[in-house]
Amino acid sequence: MRLQLGYVPLCDAAPLIAAHELGFARAEGLDLDLTAEPSWATLRDRLALGHLDGAHMLAPLALASRLALSGPPSDLIVPLQLSTDGNALTLSRTLWAAMAPDSEALPDVARAFAGVAEMRHRAGDPLTLGTVHPFSCHSYQLRLFAEAGSLDPAAFRTVVVPPQHCVEALARGLVDGFCAGAPWNDVAAEAGHGRIAVHGSALAPNATEKVLAVSARLDGAILPLVRAVARAGRWCADPENRTELIHRLARRTYLNLDPALVARTFSDGPDGMAETGARLRFGAAIEEPRAAQARWVLEQMRAAQQIPGPFDIPAAITTVYRHDLYRQAVADI
Repeated sequence: MRLQLGYVPLCDAAPLIAAHELGFARAEGLDLDLTAEPSWATLRDRLALGHLDGAHMLAPLALASRLALSGPPSDLIVPLQLSTDGNALTLSRTLWAAMAPDSEALPDVARAFAGVAEMRHRAGDPLTLGTVHPFSCHSYQLRLFAEAGSLDPAAFRTVVVPPQHCVEALARGLVDGFCAGAPWNDVAAEAGHGRIAVHGSALAPNATEKVLAVSARLDGAILPLVRAVARAGRWCADPENRTELIHRLARRTYLNLDPALVARTFSDGPDGMAETGARLRFGAAIEEPRAAQARWVLEQMRAAQQIPGPFDIPAAITTVYRHDLYRQAVADI
């Protein structure tokens, strides 16, 4: 069976890429056609309208799409989580210099940012930060960063920039900073355009990030697809496969980057985690779509005033997050 799957060029698309390239999908009788989508909004619409069968998708956006909070009505379900963490906030060198934080600790950086943001806001020239989509953990992490510095998030502007265009937007001065996933923060830092100010894992540890969102109409193809992508995610999590994973992601077909840049996302520090602090995680420990994670996302949506007042959060979770399908799919792995 041939399936059309979409992704946005990021390191956390790795389980879909590995499922396609390493034969995990073929072992389940599936042929995957992967398409790189130009933005999360385009991916959302193509998935809702049936042009895609499934996708690597922002966890909040998958919920928002199915719950008619963003884009066309959809029948999406989430039977698998692909990754946790991996985001960072990168600020321009000019802004970092103006902030001059006392240390790189989160409280000092957040307070220093708040000072500059308030000054610019009072002057009628607010800072502009890029986020990949309004319904994203990136947007919620920007709000949490502001709160860490006792700053009203209304003191700065946010604009939507697809992750693969964030570096260019920063280089051209279109934004003063951005929150995006790996590898784009490291790309901006390596090019000298920005400074990584804080990692998403410091603001919301172990936050759900990307999920496998599929159309409920796939029916019998859902379990084989979940099995294939789950196996691929476990392959991605194995340190012995890291070199091959980095080189496959770096190819022109996917990220089109120097493998050394992609490798930064997966570099081990003294604690065994990514030394850049990105802490992008794959594998069996994070794959099950859990109600607690969906509840956290929906609470962030409510805090961001993206959810209408009377809203049945428990019903929303059981409709979209299908841990029962995940457990059926991986029972024999």
